[in-house]
Amino acid sequence: MAAPTTFALIATDLDGTLLRGDDTLSDRSLAALARAERAGARHLVVTGRPAPRVRPLLDDLGSTGLAVCGQGAQVYDAGADRLLWSVTLDRELAETALGKIEAEVGEVYAAVDQDGVDGLTLIEPGYLMPHPTLPAVRVERRGDLWDRPISKVLLRHPDLSDDALAAAARSVVGSLATVTMSGPGTVELQPCGVTKATGLALAAEHLGLGPERTLAFGDMPNDIPMFDWAAHGVAMANAHPGLKAVADEVTTSNEDDGVAVVLERLFGGTAVLGRQRVAQYAPKTLSIEP
Repeated sequence: MAAPTTFALIATDLDGTLLRGDDTLSDRSLAALARAERAGARHLVVTGRPAPRVRPLLDDLGSTGLAVCGQGAQVYDAGADRLLWSVTLDRELAETALGKIEAEVGEVYAAVDQDGVDGLTLIEPGYLMPHPTLPAVRVERRGDLWDRPISKVLLRHPDLSDDALAAAARSVVGSLATVTMSGPGTVELQPCGVTKATGLALAAEHLGLGPERTLAFGDMPNDIPMFDWAAHGVAMANAHPGLKAVADEVTTSNEDDGVAVVLERLFGGTAVLGRQRVAQYAPKTLSIEP
């Protein structure tokens, strides 16, 4: 077993971070996480994906514990297949926010993630899913998006960049919702004041842990609150410049197993790259001030 480190909680984003571009988990990353957990660290997935879209990945990880989903709006118990905590976005406020955004930038295309462990992702005409592997149900008109309680709204603009759309949305939405950018083609509205840090703090408290021993990995601006909360934030090489600017360190890309690179340094382990074995990393203890 690796020598103990100061980190007791490992919080990882999924898309662009722990997952490769084809939505798979590498053997190297799985092995590194398993070694960290054998050393006593807990692993928490902290993702923008809603709980129903996370279950298959948690199965791949062999996880029956907690996961933070929906940009922090859901704390999901995988073993019991239930939400320990969730908060919804008021649908009237969401409609009002959309109207303000369209008055500012012109027509946008919208989708929603419904609340609950069996909630669907609904997309209106014109909306293209940024992750084609994720299931979605197309509705005939925008009004159909509001049929059931929702955890968030996803937006796309035919011309504006994600950064420009997010900035414009923030300038007009105010306290109606929190605006986040979580990936290419993914600008989102979620309940006001709710971020990944909200769900992470609740899940950590449930596990009896706190920020001072938390190591966080991410790649997009929606991970900034998580980095602010955690003791140490690691951005991927492919991360948005805004996240790199606040990170404590930058690792290799998600395609190059950047999460595993850091965990191997901290918890030891032997990485296998293709058919070539690389030398074992020496465990390293970091001192993190609370």
